[in-house]
This record gives sequence, C-alpha cells and structure tokens, in this order.
Amino acid sequence: MFTAEQIKAAHAKVKSGADFPAYIAELKHLGVQSYETFVADGHTDFYGKDGYRISGMPKYESMEVADDTNNANFLVALRLHQQGRTDYRTFCAQSAENGVKKWCVDMEAMTCSYFDKVGNLMFSEAIPEA
Repeated sequence: MFTAEQIKAAHAKVKSGADFPAYIAELKHLGVQSYETFVADGHTDFYGKDGYRISGMPKYESMEVADDTNNANFLVALRLHQQGRTDYRTFCAQSAENGVKKWCVDMEAMTCSYFDKVGNLMFSEAIPEA
C-alpha cells in the first residue's frame, strides 16, 4: 500500500493546477483509489483497498468556509487555478469564500467533485489523462 512519504513526494511535484493530471496519475499508480481534501485546513484523507486510509496534516491555519455558495465565482477560480494562474493556497481561499467545503477525487471514475458545507454537489468534472 502507499505511504505518506510517497504521497508527499508526488505532491511536491505539483506547482499549480496545471500539474493536477500528472499528480492524479502518480497517485493512482501508488494505489490510491480516492481522496478527500478539506478546504478549512487543507488536510487530505487518502483511501486505498480494503479500507486503507492515510490522513494528511493540515496545510495551513484554519479558515472559515462560507455558508452561502457561489458556483459562478468558484468556477472562475477553478479555471484560473487549472491554467496555473493561482497557487494552491489562493485556490483554497477562493474555494472557502465561495462555499466549497471539500473536493473528492475518484481515481476509478477519474472525476473531481466539489461539495458545500451541507454535502450538496456544487460541481463535478472529468480529470484529464496526464
């Protein structure tokens, strides 16, 4: 099974959202089946076979996630990040401002889905192959 060190090494290669497809391909190769990233503190829970789970440490001080969602503004922030025009911390702050609680990546379906504080799906998209 994958280790925290392997995940950290894969993540170290990510400089912007433009690097996301290659990151996903590497995690998939390690045996990660899915993961959830929580915007409030940036920690991620990684899931593998047979209930295997590794929880990452918070990546920054806790921030408040807005109660109200703004899908249009969030999608603008997401596209900018995917183009490599914002860093991870900026994208997380913009996600929080627009009501995104977490995103979930499903390696089998190759999708990334974004959810609000009460669990409503805000947006889901296919992850491009690296």
